[in-house]
Amino acid sequence: MKATALEFRLRFLLGVIIYVLGFIAPWNIFLHLDSIRTWQFLAASPARSGWLGFSAATIAVLILGILCALTGAFLRTWASAYLDPSIVKAGTMHGDNVMADGPYRHLRNPLYLGTFFHTFALALLMPPSGAIFCILAIAFIQLRLINAEESFLAAKLGEPYLAYCAKVPRLFPSLTARVPASATQTTWFKALLSEIYMWGVFVSFATLGWRYNSVLIIKGVLISLGISLIIRAFLPKR
Repeated sequence: MKATALEFRLRFLLGVIIYVLGFIAPWNIFLHLDSIRTWQFLAASPARSGWLGFSAATIAVLILGILCALTGAFLRTWASAYLDPSIVKAGTMHGDNVMADGPYRHLRNPLYLGTFFHTFALALLMPPSGAIFCILAIAFIQLRLINAEESFLAAKLGEPYLAYCAKVPRLFPSLTARVPASATQTTWFKALLSEIYMWGVFVSFATLGWRYNSVLIIKGVLISLGISLIIRAFLPKR
């Protein structure tokens, strides 16, 4: 189950389409499903059971969203600092050598794991049916992309990459580094600019979330996306 070259080139567009469908959940019109946000839905469940008040549950879910957004932004920025943002955003696969430094000492796909956490945060702002669709669709696309990239790297780099894969887990990070550190040159500032959208989503949750208004957070997400597109246009290519 590997992504095609076209899927890889259009992976960001496919992600945007999936997120948009998750937010608008057009099938709700025909299925007459509740349009409540997943944030409120999750907060209402423990409140109905009586073991946690609705206000406390709402705060708990918000904190979960903040942590997911922060983890996603951190993982993607950390990985981009070692891999170089121009390669992260490239439309074709690259594999000049085995990347085994920074987060890549703990897991093979920190960028994709960061996207998973980011998706969990955004899903809280969607209707429940849209959240389920989005999480499953993103997971499907991400796993296809991972399989395609790892097959490409195995074919191009051969035994060194296979030995790396044997030591480092694919998506569930090891608490301890599985391979020695190397002298990879990092580009932290460039990575931060490249992942400014992810940080914008975290800031939106962390600041606007305390207004308990999902629409405000969504506006913050859209503003972050717009800013990131402008910055991305000016980032130097390697």
